[in-house]
Amino acid sequence: MNKKEEVLEGFAEVFNKRAWLDKVKMEKALAGYAASEVHCIEFIGKHKDPNVTKMAESMYMTRGAISKLTKKMLKKQYIESYQKADNKKEIYFKLTAEGKKVFEIHEQLHKEFENRDQAVFEPIKNEQYDAFLNFLERYNQHLDQEIKKQNLTIK
Repeated sequence: MNKKEEVLEGFAEVFNKRAWLDKVKMEKALAGYAASEVHCIEFIGKHKDPNVTKMAESMYMTRGAISKLTKKMLKKQYIESYQKADNKKEIYFKLTAEGKKVFEIHEQLHKEFENRDQAVFEPIKNEQYDAFLNFLERYNQHLDQEIKKQNLTIK
């Protein structure tokens, strides 16, 4: 296996292990909430004036899937919709008290996971972070170009 393959395999392995490890605690703390609902709540909680298009692009889902998800979440009263006075066409979302509760639990869990993994990140120097972030940015741009080239847009 060459270095490139080792890096890609390493990314996948770390991502999968972390997702599996985090999932156990997340599912217990957020029992009754679908993962897609929690991710949607996280997006709404972290962004100004979130709408279907912004969520679809960020979550790599179709606008139709996000519309369906937000309708369910509106019915469950996790979120509510609003419109701006100067734009009656666009519908935006904000968290209800229930949605805020889920958002806070989710954020607290992320802080716990960050603390759990802190020992790995402490010895890393800024130059190492910069090199790694540079690589991630270049690879991400490459993947964006490939998505565009193959005409794989979120609809």
